[in-house]
Amino acid sequence: MLEELYAQTKEHMDKAIDALKRDYKSLRTGKVSTNILDGIKVDYYGTPTDLSQVGSVLAPDATTITISPWEKNLLGPIEKAIQTANIGVNPNNDGVIIKLFFPPMTVEQRQETAKQAKGMTDNAKVAIRNIRQNSNTKIKNLLKDKAITEDESKKAQDEIQKITDSYVSKADDTFKAKEAEILKV
Repeated sequence: MLEELYAQTKEHMDKAIDALKRDYKSLRTGKVSTNILDGIKVDYYGTPTDLSQVGSVLAPDATTITISPWEKNLLGPIEKAIQTANIGVNPNNDGVIIKLFFPPMTVEQRQETAKQAKGMTDNAKVAIRNIRQNSNTKIKNLLKDKAITEDESKKAQDEIQKITDSYVSKADDTFKAKEAEILKV
């Protein structure tokens, strides 16, 4: 019963770390990534559709993203969606493809992005601690229902704390790696 609880706790905490890594993908580092366009919806015949579903999105070099729509009549809606998303650049439409030119990041922009990454990491740690709290509540309920003894409850809570500490450490390590990537010129 407790082993199952530990496994569930680890699974939920893994999901928190995965969500943190997904959040990091929306941040800009020295090299521009097509992930910066994730979440941008284009009006495709009245249906909000992901940008990646209406054209080819590529990053040919460190500061450029090109978008080749599957249909020519989508150039306008794609351009409008990018402007509405306010990602910090204006789209250049040459009638065939849309190019986004990202200027090199300044030191201040890098530091600001690192602060955003730190905030995302802190949110992940809060999620991990909430998972710990839920697990400890389940342990206390098992004790109250006399399904486990007082000693088993104490050991289980200690084990949950060890699991939590390891995942908080993972979140910190993930942040350190991302911060180094962001601040590297």
